[in-house]
Formats: sequence, C-alpha cells, structure tokens
Amino acid sequence: MAEILFQGHGSLRMMTNHHTVIYIDPYAGEGYDVPADIILVTHQHSDHNQIELVPQKEDCVIIQNMQAIKDNAYQSFEIKDVKVKAVAAYNGNHVKEECVGYIVYADDKKIYFAGDTSKIKEMEILKEEHLDIAFYPIDGVYNMNPAEATECADMIAAKVSIPVHMLPGALFLEGKAKLFTAKSAKILPAGESVKV
Repeated sequence: MAEILFQGHGSLRMMTNHHTVIYIDPYAGEGYDVPADIILVTHQHSDHNQIELVPQKEDCVIIQNMQAIKDNAYQSFEIKDVKVKAVAAYNGNHVKEECVGYIVYADDKKIYFAGDTSKIKEMEILKEEHLDIAFYPIDGVYNMNPAEATECADMIAAKVSIPVHMLPGALFLEGKAKLFTAKSAKILPAGESVKV
C-alpha cells in the first residue's frame, strides 16, 4: 500500500510497497530525509521546483514539465515499479505549454496530482481513470478556489480527494481546507500521511 506524506503547500512525498520514493513539487515543509528514486516537478514556479532540497539516489530520475511535454504531447514514463503519466494543467497564471499534472500508477493504485490549475476541459476524461486518490490546489489566488476545486473533484470522482496549495506561504490552513466540500473530501494537515 502506497503512503503519501503531505509536506505542506503543494509538496508531497510518496513511498510505494517496493520502497520507491517519489517527491512531487519539492518546496515546503519537512520530510526530505529519504533519498528519492523519482522527483516530479509540475512547473517552474519557485514554490514547486526546489529539487536541491531532495537527497537523490544515484539512479534518481527527475521529470520536470520540460520532459513531460514533448512536441505538444503529454509523455508517460516507466521507472522501477512506477508508471507516471503527465496530464494537462493550466489557467490564467500558468501557461498550458509549461505546466502539467501527473497521474502516478503504483501498487495497483492511481494517484492524481493536479499541479497548479483551474477547472479545465481535459479533466473530464480523468473520470475514466477510476482514480484512487487526487490532490487539488484550492488557493483561489493563482489557482481555483475551494468551490471550483470541489466541482473538479466531484466530476473526476476519485475515491479520496484532498485539498492542497491553500495560500502562498502557508503550509496548511484548516479553515480553507474545510471549504473544499467534495463528496470524497479528506482533510490532510501538513506533516501527516495517507495510505492509498
């Protein structure tokens, strides 16, 4: 069973049953003590791409938006026991050609990391993935607000939906998180983990 640590803001660390360690958008919080097999970066804003925080194994694979989009096509990667698929993520503050979200397939589970985005038409097909867990930004400044994120979560219908990226500079805001009212909503404070 995969375990995901919410480090705070939009930063997460995932560990698979096979002990593969994946960091997503390293920037905030703690939990950078385990060497990475994979680092995923959704885009190049400084609150998402602090790769130097992460200790890396010799064969660590770093996938950033530049590798995730090639010739206007979203790419997929297979690394150890994990498959990673880049998907669309964009809004008025994030250029479509320079930002991605990721679906990670591991331990027979499907985990969606939306990245910085608003509600977009490409999300409609994600319901077909039958996702186990999904993470959505809810800051309402650079991304969608909790109400819009709730619409996305209910449309995509992952088994569990977790709000992240609540305000610039904040690891976690409980009051804001509670405004995310998706049918499958789960509040995960910074520093806590969820098993998938």
